[in-house]
Amino acid sequence: MVPKNIQFGGGAAASVFSPIALAIVLIAGVLICVLPRKKAVVPFLFAGMLIPINQVWVVAGLHFPMFRVLALFGFARMARAKISGKDKIFSGGMNKIDWAVIILTVFTAVDGALLWQSSAEITFQMGNAFTVFGLYFLVRYLLQTEEDVKGALRAMSLVLIILAPTIIYEHNTGNNVYYGLLGGLHAAKLEHSAVRDGFLRAQGPFGHAILAGTFAGFMMPLFVGWWSKDKGKLDRTWAVLGLIAASIIPFMVGSSTALFALLAGVGALCLWPMRRHLRLARWGIVGTLIAGQLYMTAPVWHIISDVSLSDGSSSYHRYMLVDQCIRHFWVWALVGTKDYASWGWDMWDLCNQYVATADPSGLVPLIALITILVVGFKYIGKARKHYEGDRQNEFFVWAIGCSFFANVIAFFGVSYWDQTIIGWYLVLAIVAAVTLPARITQAARADAPIEAFIQRPSLSIAAPPSAGSGIAQPVHLQKDNRDYTYQRRELRGDVGRRPSRY
Repeated sequence: MVPKNIQFGGGAAASVFSPIALAIVLIAGVLICVLPRKKAVVPFLFAGMLIPINQVWVVAGLHFPMFRVLALFGFARMARAKISGKDKIFSGGMNKIDWAVIILTVFTAVDGALLWQSSAEITFQMGNAFTVFGLYFLVRYLLQTEEDVKGALRAMSLVLIILAPTIIYEHNTGNNVYYGLLGGLHAAKLEHSAVRDGFLRAQGPFGHAILAGTFAGFMMPLFVGWWSKDKGKLDRTWAVLGLIAASIIPFMVGSSTALFALLAGVGALCLWPMRRHLRLARWGIVGTLIAGQLYMTAPVWHIISDVSLSDGSSSYHRYMLVDQCIRHFWVWALVGTKDYASWGWDMWDLCNQYVATADPSGLVPLIALITILVVGFKYIGKARKHYEGDRQNEFFVWAIGCSFFANVIAFFGVSYWDQTIIGWYLVLAIVAAVTLPARITQAARADAPIEAFIQRPSLSIAAPPSAGSGIAQPVHLQKDNRDYTYQRRELRGDVGRRPSRY
């Protein structure tokens, strides 16, 4: 049965927020508008991540959690930058990830409106679209260079340094200092930690303990990459502190999903020596899944139900979500369905990002989500190859890919709906900013005539002297085309496939 607080009409009927929270958000909003772009990311991340989602400002029936208020200031900042022409809105222009995010958001809104045909649903979908465009494009605007990325990681390190002690305190006492101090919607329930099998599940300012642990888990690889790349003592100190905090939090929330996010990042980092052989690893995984499907009596995705890292895990529920989603493909494929809650016990709880995209919204948004993941890995892979030989930059890009992979794994156990989406959008923006130099270089090589980059090699030999000259004249003979062909392949970026004769 769906809990009443998340049913239609279960939200706040009037504004419910603490003056402290509102003051922090307004100060952060002003700073977003007036600070230089490189510094504006600090107040945005500080307020966006640490203010609970239950702090809600209601205006004419429209709900503005505090991160939507921050998005309002972000729109104002981007509009000023666009009008003045002093700042680019997006470094490198719109990329494929940006377009996939737009398609995902627009089709989710349109499909929801077509499915429910209700003015309330239109309002709900407009609010979601406002959140995505406001937060995602603000993060994309604020992170345009590698230096911007470092500034964002410093801010995230500070956020995690604040989160870790408070979450440890909550895990040991059961008292949530954020909801206890700030109040807000359903604060009387949220200020006391949930308990599962005697384990206190700390959640900090997040909407759920799983989201708190997952956020810390997928942030961890970024600090490893930052520590490896930056040799400055101060930055390395920030990176180490952020790394320690991010590694502790997943163990405080009583969630297998959070631990899997952390372990996925760690495991991916350990694959660094295999970085040039990932194609073989990917096909090995595909082959293993096919072999498992042929051998197992249950579908291969039944493996999800057997994977657990904490007591009381609901891994079987995750398996059923995937299973019912696949079995009812033709029910939801067009514009989604209203009936997924009737497919089994607790099927209303779409704690799987892929299923939560597919069931209520249809096939196009699911394809858009998968496109974001595929394009992100493609950008990361090309950037890593671009930096081959530069170990620090190459490993930094690899660590970003590890964080990206941790999100892919976490999506099987949770869907993002609170401020965790800011962390997810931050990872996407980091991918766009750090891979931009490689993408620009590859685009320039692809667009420019190859002959402008290549001098065909030649050999000089002495020809017989011309009549009456007595001097041997050099004759230039063209070498065979093997070197020339390989040079073309290198400039096209296809350095991993040498001709067989080599």
